[in-house]
Amino acid sequence: MKQAGKLFLIPVPIAEENGKSNLPAFNSEVVKSLKHFIVEDPKTARRFLKYYGYSPIDAAELLLLNEHTQQDQISKLLAPLTGGENVGLMSDAGCPGIADPGADVVKLAHEKGIEVVPLVGPSSIVLSIMASGFNGQNFAFVGYLPIDKSQKIKRIKELEQLAIKGNQAQFFIETPYRNEQLLETLLSALSPSIHLFIGKDITSEQQFLKTKSVGEWKKSPKPPIQKVPVVFGIYK
Repeated sequence: MKQAGKLFLIPVPIAEENGKSNLPAFNSEVVKSLKHFIVEDPKTARRFLKYYGYSPIDAAELLLLNEHTQQDQISKLLAPLTGGENVGLMSDAGCPGIADPGADVVKLAHEKGIEVVPLVGPSSIVLSIMASGFNGQNFAFVGYLPIDKSQKIKRIKELEQLAIKGNQAQFFIETPYRNEQLLETLLSALSPSIHLFIGKDITSEQQFLKTKSVGEWKKSPKPPIQKVPVVFGIYK
């Protein structure tokens, strides 16, 4: 039986202007050795392959994986791997498998006995945990909060209790055009003493990383966070 290939998890820059400073040279060597890539968006993937020095771009076979990919189609993405060829899995930003659909591919690879090789690279979530000053031994990333305002407030209150009683820092994100709305809701729903972290445009020239109590945030100028990537965190 032919030995299966390896699934390489390939990070891409969060902010392109400083991307190369956040990616080891070894990653470029791996990328250049691959032919098959599982990606969210072909246009974005080609841009990052070029960033890695991949040439010619047209030689890369791009296999599409996004929120529209059906579960029964995911196994077909692993065909090159089961055929003995290595495959790269790329996110649209940051590390694959974290807050993106790539986790389903990684899970299936494990089930099929395929070796998974994560490469080093930037993750806005991990960098936010590092920069927040919150509990680095007990934390959770909970993704997106509910869209409905009443449900959102209820969820915020639940996370606040987990932060206080469970000693667990809580991190989450929002669709960029709703960032300011979420911040307003957080400031009105949370206790003044709870601490709120805001991580904006992480690794870019416009990077903003700040932790203050909700009471302090209410008295302070708010950073411009609308329509840009932001990670929020709360802790006691």
